[in-house]
Amino acid sequence: MTASRATAYRVIFDQFLVRTDSEKAHHQAFAAIRAAKPLLTRVPFPGAPVEAMGLTFPNALGLAAGFDKNGVGIDALGGLGFGHVEIGTVTAQPQPGNPKPRLFRLPTDRAVVNRMGFNNDGALAVAERLAARAADLPAGPRPILGINIGKTKVVPDDDQAAVEADYAFSAAHLAPYADYLVVNVSSPNTPGLRSLQAVERLGPLLEVVRRTSVEASGRIVPLLVKIAPDLADEDVIAVADLALDLGLEGIVATNTTIARDGLRAHPSDIETIGAGGLSGAPLKARSLEVLRLLRDHAGDRLTLIGVGGISNLDDARERLDAGADLLQAYTAFIYEGPAWARRMNVGLV
Repeated sequence: MTASRATAYRVIFDQFLVRTDSEKAHHQAFAAIRAAKPLLTRVPFPGAPVEAMGLTFPNALGLAAGFDKNGVGIDALGGLGFGHVEIGTVTAQPQPGNPKPRLFRLPTDRAVVNRMGFNNDGALAVAERLAARAADLPAGPRPILGINIGKTKVVPDDDQAAVEADYAFSAAHLAPYADYLVVNVSSPNTPGLRSLQAVERLGPLLEVVRRTSVEASGRIVPLLVKIAPDLADEDVIAVADLALDLGLEGIVATNTTIARDGLRAHPSDIETIGAGGLSGAPLKARSLEVLRLLRDHAGDRLTLIGVGGISNLDDARERLDAGADLLQAYTAFIYEGPAWARRMNVGLV
């Protein structure tokens, strides 16, 4: 897409799309992307391949979890230029998520607030969908598939055995189809979930997921943990040490934030929106800081996926220079349009 067309999308978004309901607009846009799959999947991946976790990624930039929660548009999204697509968050049981409205734009900040609450079809339905995809995959390049798993809301967060069984159920059914798995313990929208980031709880959980995924798939599925930007630096280091001790392949840094510092949006608008995870440009500084902290501490022993506030080529290059092996984005995709991933991956070469 040319620069003029990219500007045209921005104009359309800022003048018209921003006035539409955020969640409805998401579903309509995603339906259009899926309908275009026959055309999109004929186009070669842009950018340069990246070797990480024993996998060959078609390029550096992928789509973060949250856009395709149920694995319904993986290859169409790959056709837009994303070298990997992380689906989910998937929970063991299907759940509707939080009451609507639950997705909000902050255009002046190029940000989004969501409190979706892990709305998804559940592990069994998603596994069935992925099995059908695997049986019908055409020849040729495809995006690397990450599967992000989280806790079912009704499972008590203070019952460690129940939490481990919940994640294990998802891992058992989804690992056979995953190129890599991500354990999500950092969304702010499931009550108590972030307490699982404490290493004394996270360690046993990750061990269960690792063991279950190997048993279910007959191979070592690369396993990563996704952490919050709101962790204190010492807790970030503790998670990195845990990942190294357990032999995890990597860390996804970072999820959304509960902070609201330095936003341009009017305070009354922020107050009206209420609780939820903030993503987009305001997350950039802390996500970059966490990434640097992880790389400085772990060296090259962990694969690091940098995500949070990556809006343009300068942001992407800065994240790679700071030590990211791979990148993910979601909010910038909303604001910049369907050709953004292809432009970014071409520009990174």
